[in-house]
Amino acid sequence: MPKYLLFIIALFWTGVVAYFCLVESNKLPTIQIPNVDKCIHTFFHFVFTLVWFLFLRKQLQHNDVIKPLLYSFLLSLFFGIGIEIMQQLCTTTRLGDFLDFIANAIGAILALFTVVLCNRFNVLNSILKK
Repeated sequence: MPKYLLFIIALFWTGVVAYFCLVESNKLPTIQIPNVDKCIHTFFHFVFTLVWFLFLRKQLQHNDVIKPLLYSFLLSLFFGIGIEIMQQLCTTTRLGDFLDFIANAIGAILALFTVVLCNRFNVLNSILKK
């Protein structure tokens, strides 16, 4: 997959996450499932970490997964912290929540395990071919 396409996908997903985390909560549909927002945070950061990993692996042209995986993991964590701070300081209908950050971290950790498994079975090479 071309590097520029991976970058566009990663930026798009970053925008999606930022939008849904910062939009006024009364403008979003409500679902009456306990802790559904934590599941959504986990999913958002799982995908966030994966798409940024794919782009960074291609950008850094690394055969080793460690550096791009570490960078994408840290980017996800810091982005999640930034979103929680912005929710607290810049929105009127949302509050920063430590448990949201934990859910973000769980999503990023699940992405780490997914990348390690995919790398073990050579799935990553087929995804990243030119």
